[in-house]
Amino acid sequence: MEEYLFGRIDQKGVVAIDLFGKYDGYSDDVYRAFRPMVEYIGAQRFRTPHGLDWIKHHLGSADHNQTLIDMSSLFGAYGTMWSEGIWEIVFARKSSAKFIISDDPVTFFNRRIFPGEDQYPGGDDFSKIGTRTIFPLSGESCLIITHLQLVRDPWHKPLNLRENARAFKSTMFDLTAIQFGRELEENEVLRINHILKQRATRFIAAADKDALYPEKAVEKSEWSKLDDDWFLLPNLWKVGFRGGMRAGYKDGSRFAMDEYGRNPGHPKFEDKKQQDLEFRKFENAKREWGKKRVGKSLGRVIDLRDNDFYDRYMLEYLQKEGLVAKEGSEAEDVTLRSDP
Repeated sequence: MEEYLFGRIDQKGVVAIDLFGKYDGYSDDVYRAFRPMVEYIGAQRFRTPHGLDWIKHHLGSADHNQTLIDMSSLFGAYGTMWSEGIWEIVFARKSSAKFIISDDPVTFFNRRIFPGEDQYPGGDDFSKIGTRTIFPLSGESCLIITHLQLVRDPWHKPLNLRENARAFKSTMFDLTAIQFGRELEENEVLRINHILKQRATRFIAAADKDALYPEKAVEKSEWSKLDDDWFLLPNLWKVGFRGGMRAGYKDGSRFAMDEYGRNPGHPKFEDKKQQDLEFRKFENAKREWGKKRVGKSLGRVIDLRDNDFYDRYMLEYLQKEGLVAKEGSEAEDVTLRSDP
């Protein structure tokens, strides 16, 4: 059953994991690896003892073989919303602390859903606006996926249901929008490890014994405040604000969706009132993000414009606010540039 269900996914998934774990920008290989990557993350979400128990609890099957069959149909359950989220691959190459792994390799973090709050095996945390997906790719790289609504409004109530939350529906993903290159500080890596450990079912693994106890070194271990400095958010200045995507095919068919996967005909398709409100909140969020992340490593995106454009734009704002010295002064902060 393991070979039948996971053989193809594992074969292609291991290639995708290696590629994204060393991600350095878009390529044709990335295009070919994206779908296997999403399928692999979906499989890793459910192929654990916790995942199997979750399926039994929510689908009501007590038969183990039936649970495995149900699991195969759930591999793509979160793929749609993962593909509509904002992806960032962060690194721990310059940190003495490295990422640990757990028996729940696909970890959900929501600052308002505390470990042990829900009776095992838990509820459906992922569909909540404030839930991030954290998936270590190696000891030195980790994928973080954030719902677009949270990126546009980090003050949004984290327990609200994500706009148009659904599964098994066609969607589109902009591969050039993946952020990468940000080097986390040691305390940031430790906070991620703390989340991974708290969300593990029974086992974690690390390269050395001390790394098994991140809570001993985390400065702020209070769950609701772990991301107060927004370190889990991508660079908001490098997230485009757009209404959606359209495509035409050789057979004459067409596809269109707005930023939340709503198709033409949906009563809220390209909701102008919602977009206007989110745009104002997003502009405020960008400024607040810049203040919180002054002097920190910045990620990059593949864009028609140079990344320095976004960095300069943010730098000008921070200089205007007096948070960063102007160019030419002795106190000039040179850390506001994307990591090479």
